[in-house]
Amino acid sequence: MIAPFVDQAWVEAHPDVILADVRWGLAGGAKHDDYLAGHLPGAVFVNLDRDLAAHGVEGAGRHPLPDPKRFANALAHLGIGDADVVVAYDDDSGAIAARLVWMLRTIGSRAAVLDGGMKAWKGELEAGEPPHRRLATFTPRAWPADRLAAIDELASADGVVIDARAADRFAGEPDGIDPRPGHIPGSRNLPCRGHVGADGRLLPVRELEKRFAAVGIEHDTPLIASCGSGVTACLNLLVAEHLDLQPGRLFPGSWSQYSRDTSRPVELGADPAGL
Repeated sequence: MIAPFVDQAWVEAHPDVILADVRWGLAGGAKHDDYLAGHLPGAVFVNLDRDLAAHGVEGAGRHPLPDPKRFANALAHLGIGDADVVVAYDDDSGAIAARLVWMLRTIGSRAAVLDGGMKAWKGELEAGEPPHRRLATFTPRAWPADRLAAIDELASADGVVIDARAADRFAGEPDGIDPRPGHIPGSRNLPCRGHVGADGRLLPVRELEKRFAAVGIEHDTPLIASCGSGVTACLNLLVAEHLDLQPGRLFPGSWSQYSRDTSRPVELGADPAGL
């Protein structure tokens, strides 16, 4: 298994990797127009809403994990096969690309986030659609149960539930996205976009360790990762792996599922760590 984050030099030293553009925005969705205007040479476009999430699953949140067969079919049509190495990028601190990478790594495929994404890339971009790739063979594999957390586990979870959303959303500022503001009672706020510096690259390991320690996560602490809809939480999980912390579990429905169940309590207020 390769490291969860690689840089441009690593990509250039491995010319057979498949670059995956996973740009997406909370307001406008998949940024396919931005991809057509300019993307890393040879990159395929992965649509978060279409390829990395299920649809019409009642009570499961905005981006529940897709059926493994559907996910495998999407990758196969993008030319990604069982033996391929995928390096995913975005324009958002790796917070969106992490979803694809976490999904692939969780089922045993080789994948990494491009550290710094488009912001750190040096070189010419490519416009338009790349040449059509072959239809690949990607074998469907079930999502491992030990890497996922269900909504009923949160109240009595062993370890720490971390929320990757920005501090204002965690504290309870209404945003019009979900029916109730706030956060899961007892959860801690670890905003995932704070893991990178002004250059878009990951902070040094010691600084990242301090961020996790500030919300109660040491090397032997079990953790469950949540966010708005199970997407940006994956960046917290990959950074935890980068730091050699305990393998965390993803709560796929995250706040988009939890907030819609009015029988469950919510909590308001900022995290004392103030990250």
